[in-house]
Amino acid sequence: MGKLNQIDNAAAEKGSGVKTLWQFVKFIFVSLIAMIVQFALLNLLPLIPAIKDLYNGQDFSFWVFTSTAAAGGLGYFIVNNTANIVAQIVAFFVNREKTFNSSANIAVTLPIYIIFTIALICFSAWLNPTLKDIFVSKGWMGDALAANAATMICSAVQFFLYFPVDKILFRKPKEAKEEAE
Repeated sequence: MGKLNQIDNAAAEKGSGVKTLWQFVKFIFVSLIAMIVQFALLNLLPLIPAIKDLYNGQDFSFWVFTSTAAAGGLGYFIVNNTANIVAQIVAFFVNREKTFNSSANIAVTLPIYIIFTIALICFSAWLNPTLKDIFVSKGWMGDALAANAATMICSAVQFFLYFPVDKILFRKPKEAKEEAE
């Protein structure tokens, strides 16, 4: 039995409050991994020539999503959302396996997670360039720093919303599935 499983079992023996607290600690580490993926993509994707060309100095506006030319236009919209989506895919599978040790049915949980993620990404797709544009237009930050600061704020909002949703989605522990068989 691995060290992580031993700690999981020790936390579970101390009660549901300690178990939830331990899951929250693991969730923090998984979220940090997802954030590293997101920040890496946020800073690497604009280096791809085809995406770099989309940072063409034109405003981008679609429905409630806007990204001014100063904020990067369509290029920033694509990069920001691609980075967010990839980070959430990583977080889903790692949290299911490591944080919550769940055997919850992926065919049921993944669509729910995707719908919730789309709602959060839509919110972030609106908030992130809005914040970035404010930071840049007020002269508080340069373009790259503003992009990272806006992403940090959106990541924090998502972090505090995902934990309770994941706790509900991944409530079926692996042991329960093995005993049922």
